[in-house]
Amino acid sequence: MASSTRANIYTGAALALITTMIWSGNYVIARGINKQLPPVSIGFYRWSLATICLAPFAFMKFFREKETILQHKQYIFWTALTGVTIFNTFIYLAGHYAPAITLALIGTTAAPIFATILAAFFLREKVSVLRIGGMIICFVGIIFLLSKGSFEQLSQFQFGKGEVLVLISALSFAVYNTLVKKKPVSISPLAFLFVVFALGTICLAPFYLYELIHEPAVRWTMNMFSIIVYLGIGNSIIAFFCWNTAIAKMGASNTALFSNLIPVFSTIEAILFLGEKFEFIHLVSGVLVVTGLIIANLKQAR
Repeated sequence: MASSTRANIYTGAALALITTMIWSGNYVIARGINKQLPPVSIGFYRWSLATICLAPFAFMKFFREKETILQHKQYIFWTALTGVTIFNTFIYLAGHYAPAITLALIGTTAAPIFATILAAFFLREKVSVLRIGGMIICFVGIIFLLSKGSFEQLSQFQFGKGEVLVLISALSFAVYNTLVKKKPVSISPLAFLFVVFALGTICLAPFYLYELIHEPAVRWTMNMFSIIVYLGIGNSIIAFFCWNTAIAKMGASNTALFSNLIPVFSTIEAILFLGEKFEFIHLVSGVLVVTGLIIANLKQAR
């Protein structure tokens, strides 16, 4: 029995680790291909591919549950809008204005802070002292990054477009997480995922068409196709199923701790693939952010 439990923990940890490595690439791609592919187009191609790949597995469930889905159409719409249409698209927009390391540190810190505030107000969830303390440490880490460790720069600091866009993205994801906690039990996870992907893609379509008309034609290469496949299948489908399996193997709280590794992996990938410089301020900020996130989740992990 003990060996079986241990095997579940090891399997869950490996799957959670794989998921965070996959998700961390999102910030690197947002920065890396911002000149080759417009931001809305990245999101549109990604979610279109994810929807098409899910369709053969989810369509029958969707067809059987369509009446229930229609009863909750407003809920589904807002979930798709925040989780698919806005969240990643604003990361891709932010990639035009800020380095991947900055995007990852701000995005992965702001999202749980926003989620905690929203859960406290709308779901009446209690916020522990550890969570408040962890969030404060995270906030200090981000302030240190944005001010470059200088009080003089902090007094003159103004949010750039990249920082504002990634904050909107984080807020959108926090709203999505809050909505997901209220998911009707009568809608199966697979049908829910399929309809959210599909509706989120439809909401992106008008903006994609605008880009298609007004932006220069995309020069498709094998590298570009590989990135869309990575985002549509890896980042959207494989990562989702790995994460859910990890939760089943070792619990939601333990699995959530692994998301703290996203800024670490994003930083390594940004240095390796984008040639971004890793400075002392990134080290201090990263240590503070990861420490804060771990402290914030410590009570749940116990």
